[in-house]
Amino acid sequence: MGQQVSPLNLERYELKYLIAPEMVAPISKFVESYCSMDYYSAIQTDHFYTINSLYLDSPNLYLLRSKEFAGAFSFNMRIRSYGEGTAPPYFFEVKYKVREFVQKKRAKVLTDQWQEIVEREAVPENMDAFSAENLQDFLHLKMTYNLGPVILTQYRRKAYLSEVDDYARVTFDRDLRYQEMQNWSVAPNEKELCHYDHPDSFEEPGKKVVLELKCEKKIPIWMVELIRRFELVGGSFSKFGNSMATHLGIPDVVSPGILYR
Repeated sequence: MGQQVSPLNLERYELKYLIAPEMVAPISKFVESYCSMDYYSAIQTDHFYTINSLYLDSPNLYLLRSKEFAGAFSFNMRIRSYGEGTAPPYFFEVKYKVREFVQKKRAKVLTDQWQEIVEREAVPENMDAFSAENLQDFLHLKMTYNLGPVILTQYRRKAYLSEVDDYARVTFDRDLRYQEMQNWSVAPNEKELCHYDHPDSFEEPGKKVVLELKCEKKIPIWMVELIRRFELVGGSFSKFGNSMATHLGIPDVVSPGILYR
């Protein structure tokens, strides 16, 4: 019997591009020849749903500084929710990255009292095995690096899943916002959210949508054709790195360096 694989554990390539909002419709039309919308996009009137991510770091911002100076390898930690961020499920995630290759481990938490998990640093009973193991790793890293909440990001996403590949995914992220967060909450305060959409927040003016192409070890031919047809220029956009850098006033936040990845 082969090793059991969980959808909570992902290994994939992530190719990122900044595009203008008017490119979303034609790229979506192309993608729909190979993909269908995921459930959460399909049930929304405009096909975009809300994602909130609470990012963690140490008091001396070890993860942020490692992202800038550690070279090709970096990792971040976050707690993710959907919609208003006031109802489960909540996902505790550790995301490791080596250039464009990503390994992500998620723990799915179904209790409203998720703050008690991080404060007590204890895995609750009756979790499935994969979630329990991943949550244990999350809490171990939290203790090791003395991590706490530092910033919350919010954006609207349209997502597609391939119907012709074992795994391939296309997402469009728009309306990116962030706020400083010092308590354990994934519910943003609308009055405190800050927009990215000022001239210094993106590499090129007007390119305010993050397009991500996600796949396993082999890039599908149709993705290669998408990149060629729309003349996409590879780059990246770290929501954690850029929101922190913008919040802290770090210059050259959108330079093509490690922070930008």
